[in-house]
Amino acid sequence: MIVSADAVALLGRAGLDLLTLLILVGWLYRGQQSVRSMPLAFASLNVGIFAAVTAFTSTPGVLTAGLGFGLFAILQMIRLRSTAFTVKDVAFTFLVLITGLINALPDLDWQLVVALDAAMILAVAVTDTGRDAKITRVMRLTLDKAYSDPVEVQAMLQERLGLAIESVVIKEIDFVRDTTDLRLSYFIDPAWSQPTSEEMFDDSEGIFRA
Repeated sequence: MIVSADAVALLGRAGLDLLTLLILVGWLYRGQQSVRSMPLAFASLNVGIFAAVTAFTSTPGVLTAGLGFGLFAILQMIRLRSTAFTVKDVAFTFLVLITGLINALPDLDWQLVVALDAAMILAVAVTDTGRDAKITRVMRLTLDKAYSDPVEVQAMLQERLGLAIESVVIKEIDFVRDTTDLRLSYFIDPAWSQPTSEEMFDDSEGIFRA
């Protein structure tokens, strides 16, 4: 069976995309993931955008590269509702989408594609100085009392929950209902293979009575 030059080029771009994804997510991000499911989310976004743009650019007529860019823009506006979605997760989400888009464009010169992938990997490797820092998790809580002092809230939660809290951000204070919505970041033991209460941090809003 004779394989066309276009098919060989597509396989090459796919291989380069997967290699870049493995380096970014499997190496640079893996040891500091906010929740277990984030690598799966990154891989799904990257492979999905690669497949969509490949289909759009290879289909004549209405489905053009412009539509692929439109899809990319829509994906960028999606707000992932996980309460454990950190700033670092946002950065890696942007990177995996960009790499999927760049590697899928058939008209880009190979040298340029390789250079762009390498530049993104190098930028993360150099600027991500927190890879050796303590691992943190994020929790969102609703306190059954109105608080206005983050320091007071942090001290109270650290005593009640028994966690090493890094920071507390008060999102909303409701003096009518006497409640406080907040987001806290806390350190975990690196020896823990998985956080036992990750499901609560992913998509629920806990109510803590203080």
